[in-house]
Amino acid sequence: MTKTYPTYPSLQVLPATDASCPALWDALRDVTDPEIPISIVDMGLIVDLKQYGSSVDLKLTFTAMGCPAMEFIMDDIRERLLKESGVEQVNIEIVWDPVWTKARLSEEGIDIMRTWGISA
Repeated sequence: MTKTYPTYPSLQVLPATDASCPALWDALRDVTDPEIPISIVDMGLIVDLKQYGSSVDLKLTFTAMGCPAMEFIMDDIRERLLKESGVEQVNIEIVWDPVWTKARLSEEGIDIMRTWGISA
């Protein structure tokens, strides 16, 4: 049985006008975990992402409720998305459903974790 990995919308395969906001997903690949050089997209932390006019609504989860990097990551998300053309406001909602598991890692994320000696 072949394992399938989560994928995300990207300008590499979708037009910028696609409702899934591929340009924003690609931008969020620039935001990395402060401890491991893996993007929050490949880590599977982004649960949902929508843009309404100049406002972006993002649902975000973390690997643990006590994650010490939560504020840093949210600040980095806001800073990065506000650099995108037409984005003037970023609303972040922390969600714990679905619970983060390693199944949320992208294939690239798994490769990065293994490179760092972390079981994925």
